[in-house]
Amino acid sequence: MTADPLLQPFQLKHLTLRNRILVTSHEPAYAEEGMPKAAYRAYHAERARGGVALTMTAGSASVARDSPPVFNNILAYRDEVVPWVRELSDAVHAEGAAVMIQLTHLGRRTRWDKGDWLPVVAPSHRREAAHRAFPKRIEDWDIERIVRDYADAAERMKAGGMDGIELEAYGHLIDQFYSPLTNDLDAPYGGSLDNRLRFGFEVLRAIRGRVGPDFIVGVRYSAEEGLAGGTTREEGMEISRRLKESGLVDFLNVVRGHIDTDAGLTDLIPIQGMASAPHLDLAGEIRAETRFPTFHAARISDVATARHAIASGKVDMIGLTRAHLTDPHIVRKIIEKREDEIRPCVGANYCLDRIYQGGAAYCIHNAATGRELTMPHEIAKAPVRRKAVVIGAGPGGLETARVLAERGHAVVVFEAADKPGGQIRLTAQSARRREMIGIIDWRMAACERMGVVFRFNTFADADMVIAEEPDVVVVAAGGLPHTEVLSRGNDLVVSAWDIISGDVKPGADVLVYDDAGDHAGLQAAEVVARAGAKVEVMTPDRTFAPEVMAMNLVPYMRSLQALDTTFTVTYRLEAVERDGNRLLAHLGSDYGGVAKTASFDQIVVNHGTIPLDDVYFELKPQSSNGGEVSYDALIDGRPQTVMRNPAGAFQLFRIGDAVAARNTHAAIYGALRLAKDL
Repeated sequence: MTADPLLQPFQLKHLTLRNRILVTSHEPAYAEEGMPKAAYRAYHAERARGGVALTMTAGSASVARDSPPVFNNILAYRDEVVPWVRELSDAVHAEGAAVMIQLTHLGRRTRWDKGDWLPVVAPSHRREAAHRAFPKRIEDWDIERIVRDYADAAERMKAGGMDGIELEAYGHLIDQFYSPLTNDLDAPYGGSLDNRLRFGFEVLRAIRGRVGPDFIVGVRYSAEEGLAGGTTREEGMEISRRLKESGLVDFLNVVRGHIDTDAGLTDLIPIQGMASAPHLDLAGEIRAETRFPTFHAARISDVATARHAIASGKVDMIGLTRAHLTDPHIVRKIIEKREDEIRPCVGANYCLDRIYQGGAAYCIHNAATGRELTMPHEIAKAPVRRKAVVIGAGPGGLETARVLAERGHAVVVFEAADKPGGQIRLTAQSARRREMIGIIDWRMAACERMGVVFRFNTFADADMVIAEEPDVVVVAAGGLPHTEVLSRGNDLVVSAWDIISGDVKPGADVLVYDDAGDHAGLQAAEVVARAGAKVEVMTPDRTFAPEVMAMNLVPYMRSLQALDTTFTVTYRLEAVERDGNRLLAHLGSDYGGVAKTASFDQIVVNHGTIPLDDVYFELKPQSSNGGEVSYDALIDGRPQTVMRNPAGAFQLFRIGDAVAARNTHAAIYGALRLAKDL
C-alpha cells in the first residue's frame, strides 16, 4: 500500500483503474492500411507494461468515409478493424491496464482530396485554416447517416474488446456544432445552445443504445474556445453540466482552446517554453461544479505536476501523454522509488510536429518509441565486456556511451569542450528552449551512475584513442557550421552559431540567410531582433524554416513578428562584397531571371554543418572494419561483423553529424541501433 495520490486506484463505473495516470488519446500514426497492427499494438502494450492505468488509442479513429484522415489514423468505419482492435485490447489487458479508443468525425478538419474524395461536411461553409477545405453545409440526411456511423463504430470497438470509447469533440464535427463560430444552421441544429448541442446528444444516444450501459463512454471537449464569438467559459460549464446530467457519458475529458490554426493548436497543446499545466485549473473548476469523473492532459510533463493535479482534487485521472512517449515506464519507476531515473519530456514536440507533416510520431530523444518491434526501451547485457571509446559528448555520443554502459562495457568519452551537450547546449542558450538540456542531463546522470569515464577539454587524436587500447571506437564529434556556400565573400559572413553563442555581437541591419531551414536560423534571427536590430530572414525555398515544423514555429513567429522581422522566400544569396562599412548582398533565384542587390551591415548564414571527421579518417586504416557499417545488420538488429582488415585492433564507427548534418533524433537513433548490438 502507498499514500502516493498517483498510485491510488480509481473506480470508473464498473471499471477499476489501478492508478491515476493515463495516456490520453493521441494518434502516433503507426497504423497500417488504417488498421492498428503489430507496431501500434506493441507501442500501447509497452506503456501498459510500464504501469499506466489506462491507455487510450487513436487520436481520433474515423467513423465515416467522408471523414478521411489527413494522416495515418485508424479507420473505425471498416469491419476488418475489429480483430486488430481485439489483438490490441488483449495485449494491453494482459499487462494489467485498461484500454479505450477515441472516435470522431472530423467535419471540416480534413480535406476533400483525401480518401474517397467526398465532400467535407460541417454546420457552415466556413473553412478551417489548418486544412483549407471549404465544407459543404451539412444536410439532414448527412446528420442521420453520421449518427449511424458513430453507433456502428462504437459497436465495432466494443466487439474488439475495448473497455470504452471517447468522442473527440473539440475542433471536430461535434464541436463544430457546439460553437457559434462554426454553426450557422437554422433550428433544430443551430441557433440556441440547446439546438447546437442536439447533434452531439443524438450521437451519444445512438451509441448508448448500441453498446448498452456496461461500456464506458466519455467526451473530450473544449470548455472554452478562447475566440471572440466562440464557445465561452459559461457555455462550456453549461455543456459540462448537461453532459453529466444526460446519463449518457461516464467521464469528461476537458481541454481549453481551439485547433483550427497552428497557433491555436499550440496553445491548446503547449510545447517547451510555454506554461506548464495551463488548463488544469479550468478542469478543476469543472470537476468541482459537476462532481463527475474528470480527466485532463495538456503539458503535464512531470510527476510532481501530475501528483499535484490528483492530490489537490482538480481531476480524477491525469494524462502524461507526451511524457509516456519519452518514457513508457514512468509508473513503474514511481513505484520503485526511481523518479530521478525517468527520462524527461523536454517539450520539443518532435512527436506531434512529425505527424502533422505526415510522418510517424517519434520522440526526439527516445528512439525506441514507435519502434518497439525493433528497438529496446531496456538494454540487454552483452555476453562479453569490451572497452569502448566514444569521441564527442553531444546527444549521439552520450546515447552511445549510455547504451554501451548498459550493455556492461567499459566506456571512456573524450569531449573537446569543458561541458557535455554539443549543439544542444547551444540550442539551450535560448530561454524558451532551455528544457532541451534535459536530453543531456538525463544521459549524463545515467552514464555517471554506470561509471562512464569522461575526459573534458580534450581534443581527441588518433594517438590518444589508441592509447586506451579500445575494442570499439565511435566517433560522434558532430560538425561545425558550414558557411562556405557563396561564390565570393564567404569570409564576410558569420554563422548562426556565432550569433547564438554570443561569440559575435549582432549588427543593426541584419540579413539572416537560412538555407537549412532548422531551428538555428530562427534562433539566430530572434537573438539579433531582440538586440534591437532590423532583421530580414531570407530563404531560397518557397517556405521558410520547414525543418522547424508547425507547432514549434508558433513561438518563433509570435516573437519575431512582434519585433517586426521581415520574411523573404524564393531568393538565394549568391555572393557578398564590402560596400564601405556595409555589406552588399548579391541575390538570385532558383526560379531564374533575378539579379539584384541589397545592403546590410551584417549577414548571418545558416547552412547546416560540415562533419568533424578528421580523427575518424586518422583511425580508419587501423580499424578492423575500415569504418564500414553493414546496413543489413544494422537494420535487422544484428551485431556488426564486417572484417576488412584482420590486423585491425578495434571496430570503428561514426554517427550523427560526424557523418552528415541531420537532427537530434537521427543522432540518438543512430547511436541506439548501433550500440545496442555491440
